[in-house]
Order: sequence, then C-alpha cells, then structure tokens
Amino acid sequence: MDRQRSRLGFVLFTIYLLLYGGFVLINAFRPTWMQVQPISGVNLAILYGFGLILAAFLLALLYGMFAKNEPAEEDA
Repeated sequence: MDRQRSRLGFVLFTIYLLLYGGFVLINAFRPTWMQVQPISGVNLAILYGFGLILAAFLLALLYGMFAKNEPAEEDA
C-alpha cells in the first residue's frame, strides 16, 4: 500500500507542478496576458493565483481520500 500512496502522491504533485509551471511560464514569457481581465475586472494573475490555491487544496483532499490507512487484518 505504501507504494500505491507514493505513486498517488507523485501523480498529484506532477499535476500541481504542471499548473504552477504554467503560471511561471506565462509570467516569464507573456506577462501582458496576466493583465487581461476575464471576469468582472479581476485580472488573470489573481484568478490563476487563487486557482493554484484551490487546486492545492483539492489535490490534498484527493490524496486524503485515496490514501487512507486501511485497518490491519488480524491473524487468526
């Protein structure tokens, strides 16, 4: 089970790394994109930042749900 948890953790970490990498790359190579205001005058930088926080929270919840400790089976 520890191997499965490690794999799940790695997959979820990779997902977050890709999301964060996108944020960094946009800021590095297309900073004007972050000034776009797609929703009610709030710029993309703020929306993406809050999205990263929400994504981290949701990924942590997923890990918590799928990596629960199973009760140890007693030997008869």
